[in-house]
Amino acid sequence: MSRPLPAVQLRVPTDEDALAWHRIFNDPDVMEFHGGTSAELSVYEELTARQRRHDAERGFCLWTMLDEDGEVIGFTGAQPWPHEGFGPVGEIEIGWRLARSAWGKGYATAAARTTLERVRAVGVERVVAMVNARNERSIAVIRRLGMEQAETFTTPVSQQKGYCFRLELSSL
Repeated sequence: MSRPLPAVQLRVPTDEDALAWHRIFNDPDVMEFHGGTSAELSVYEELTARQRRHDAERGFCLWTMLDEDGEVIGFTGAQPWPHEGFGPVGEIEIGWRLARSAWGKGYATAAARTTLERVRAVGVERVVAMVNARNERSIAVIRRLGMEQAETFTTPVSQQKGYCFRLELSSL
């Protein structure tokens, strides 16, 4: 029997969330499948600003994720695939990144399910999830969401093997 998922809150990222993301992602374990090191603060400032635009224009974004106590523990959500010439160009990708202290507690699954509900509500018909083939934790979340592996790929920069999973939201 599966345990109940924790309460999780999602909000449009604020300017202050750039600082929180920078702090909690400054962990080699968290960044293992995202280049190995945290980005500069300016990258998170631009990312949070872009997510506010996405939410205003599309009704979804990478939302700041908060635990039951209202503490920032990462982000989850959806955005247009951000890379040109590689991957599912033109599709909507869901994803998440959590503080190490939040791993294994069900936050990613709970937040991803909320993400699917929200993007479906604004008319998104299908989502993808791109994941490093070694990222067993994220693959487990993806499988709990009912997504199916559609492709295997090699990333152009790091030459890492990865998978593209897809989910038709009409099937939810």
